[in-house]
Order: sequence, then structure tokens, then C-alpha cells
Amino acid sequence: MEKKQNKGIKEAIRKFLVSLKRRPQIIPGFFLVISFLYYSLNLTSVSDTLSMIQGSMMGFCEFLTMLCSILVFVCFLNSYPRRQKPHIGFIILTYIMLAVIVVADITFRSRILTAVTRENNAIQITGYITKAYSMLYAHIILVIISAVLNATMPFYGKLLKKINTSIEVEGNTEMDAIDLSED
Repeated sequence: MEKKQNKGIKEAIRKFLVSLKRRPQIIPGFFLVISFLYYSLNLTSVSDTLSMIQGSMMGFCEFLTMLCSILVFVCFLNSYPRRQKPHIGFIILTYIMLAVIVVADITFRSRILTAVTRENNAIQITGYITKAYSMLYAHIILVIISAVLNATMPFYGKLLKKINTSIEVEGNTEMDAIDLSED
């Protein structure tokens, strides 16, 4: 029974590797999903920070980050259609949106820092402000990782193709050559 379970696990890993070989864009797409979920699930602390500080362009930065986080999926999925060459225009749009997300997060973080460190009428640091400040830093890192994985996909895609995922079937080595010539 344990041998069958090991075979099932090995087969599942093999199938996963085969799908990665065929579509290596799964890896940067996965990191895009992780970065979107991380930002979305921590949006409450960003919104609470916005309502507390109300700095210039903070609401617009939050809006841009959320909008581009959603639209980057559309561009990314259209960049790599099935069984066709990648669309360079959509790849460029993907990078533009990732850059907008990073700039908006950096602007939001700088507005938080300005509001907390100003001499007159400084904002009191609360738990959600520190959480939003550190969360935005982690979000920037996740977005940059996604961009780097997307840029290096041709390199690790070639490495993935070198992985042997073929199945050894008993009796295939003992087969004779088939004569295809006509009699």
C-alpha cells in the first residue's frame, strides 16, 4: 500500500514538472497572485492609515496600486497565450503596471514617514500605521520578485526543459525495429 502512495506522489510531481516545462510562466504568475492577495488582505491597515494621515496623493496611490494589481493579471495572462508567441506589447504593459505599483507604494510609504516625522503636528504612531508601513515594503519586494521572475523566465524555462520527465515503460527496450518499406 505504501509503495502505491509513493508512486502516486511521484506521478503527481512528474505531472507538475511537465506542466511547468510547457508553461514556465506559472511561476511569475503565482508570485503575482501572492503579491495581490498580500496587498488585498492587508488593505484595511492601508485604509486606516489613509484616514488617519490624509496626506496628499495617498488615496490616489492606494487606488492606483489596487487598480494596477488587478489589471496586471489581464496583461500578464494576455502576454503568454497558449501555443503562440508571447505578445511583446502586453509584456511591456505588465512591466509598466508593476512599475506603477512600486512607485505608488513608495509614495505612500514616504507620505507616512513625512506625517510621522514632521516637527509640527506629528501623527501618533499606531499599530495599523506601522503595519501598513512594513506591509508596503513587503509588497514592493513581492512585486519586484514577480518582475524579476518574469524577466528571467527564458533562462529558467530552458533549465526546466532539461529535466527528464519521461516514463520508463517495461518492454520498450526489447522491441524490434518496424520495417516500413513496402513489400
